[in-house]
Formats: sequence, C-alpha cells, structure tokens
Amino acid sequence: MGSDKIKSHAKLNLALNITGKGSSLHKIETIVVFVSLHDEIFIEKINSNKHQILFSGKFSKNIGKDNTVSKLLYILDKKKLLNNRKFRIKIKKKIPSKAGLGGGSMNASNILNYFLKKKIVKVSKKEVIKISRLVGSDVILGLNPTNSILSRNNEVKRFYNCKKFYSLIVKPHFGCSTREMYSKVKKFNKPKFNNPNSKMFNLDYLKKVENSLEPIALSKYGKLRRIKSFLENLSQPSLVRMTGSGSALVAYFQSKHRCEIAKKIFHKKYKNYWCILSKTI
Repeated sequence: MGSDKIKSHAKLNLALNITGKGSSLHKIETIVVFVSLHDEIFIEKINSNKHQILFSGKFSKNIGKDNTVSKLLYILDKKKLLNNRKFRIKIKKKIPSKAGLGGGSMNASNILNYFLKKKIVKVSKKEVIKISRLVGSDVILGLNPTNSILSRNNEVKRFYNCKKFYSLIVKPHFGCSTREMYSKVKKFNKPKFNNPNSKMFNLDYLKKVENSLEPIALSKYGKLRRIKSFLENLSQPSLVRMTGSGSALVAYFQSKHRCEIAKKIFHKKYKNYWCILSKTI
C-alpha cells in the first residue's frame, strides 16, 4: 500500500490583536489567509509498534522530537482514537520555522484532517476542537484552510470567495521565539474583530489595524526594521506587515507583476535572505 500525499499550506496573519491573558496562553483575535506556499506530507499505515515521523527538505533542520506532529499522535494514542494503528509520516518542509507562518501547526491540522476524512479518527466536532487546542492555539485554523477570523472567544468564522492577492514573504537568517515575543506584551487591546465580515480582508481596512507583536519584534531587531522600511519602498505594496510572532515580513500586492518586480529588487539587495512570491488560496 502506497502513501497518501497532502498539502499543508502556510498561513499569514493579516492582523493580530492581543486582548488579554488566560491561565497559560494569551487571548488573541486574528485575521488569517492561507497561501500557495506549502509543505508536502506523505502518510501511510505501517506494521510497527510505534509511529515514524521523518522530516526532510530545506527547513527540516532543528526540528526536535517534541514537535506538533508527535504531540498530535501522542494525544490521539492517549485517547485511543487510532485503535493501536501506527503510521509513517514524511514531511517535506518548504515553510521555514520561527517565521510566524504556522508551518508546524498547519502540519498537525492537516494530518488530523486526513485522519477525520479517512474515518481513521471518529469524533464529534467538539472533540476535534478540543484535540486541536491541546496541540496548539492556531491548529484549529488549518482544519479548513481558507480566509478566517478567530475572535477572542476562540470562535472561527470562515469566508469564501474573497479577492485574492499576492504576497512577497521574506525571512531573515534569524527567527523569533513565539514565547519570547508574547512574554514582552505589556498592554492589552480592546477586541476589534467581534463582528467578523468579509470587508476585514480588504487591504484598505487592514491598514487601520495592526499586528500587536510587530512593534515588539521591530524594537528588538534593528534588521527587521530596516527590511520593513526597504519593503515599504518597493513597487508600491498595499501593505507591509509581520506575520504571527515573526520573523517573516510580508509585502502585499494587488498585482502579480508588481510583486515580481519587488521580489527581484529585494533579492538583489538581500541575496542570502529567503524570499518567495505566494498567492492567497
């Protein structure tokens, strides 16, 4: 029996608002899109007494044994939801880690989704939400990778047929630690996305909101400040914003042509930095 192949798309936070802190995690609301950039996952059932998780590709280095995929499988085994079946999961990493692109979280979402679709795991919607939250706070977003708004009460509202745009995603040589970025949050904001609607995906609206973690990352890393300023002066982007807890910065364009020009100019200036043109899906 061969393996099944699935795509695990990167997510971009168009805006992120921190409204408070719970017992362990911060309370956030966020506007999210998914882009064509993706990891490739191969899954097959094996005759073994333990799962095999194998990472390959450019961004597979430094992924420890304690990752989102092993965490998901541990939870499913503990809840006896896999009925002692074991799987070999190979993940070809094309999404960099510590970038704010949700690579690891989306891997877990897509594997959970696969188990649900194949009826390997049979649980209620409520239990699916519970499992995804145990793995990570943004895993829930990847269960249906489309334009989504996560409001402060942890509800996800999804929007279809929104206007597509192009993004130039760039990442310097360093990553940002999610834990460190959140630990430096000193003030909380009022909720802004309580009444989610499709207009919130318009770039004009997005200019009025922000990513609460961006000022923290920019004040710590002068290099990020300089990259942001460089991107803002490239080929007239509609918006330049850090995604998640960084360190990836994203320039958004309505036109593919402008985005391609920006990529060429950026690559000329920052030859060794990772950058990719990606379209919202």
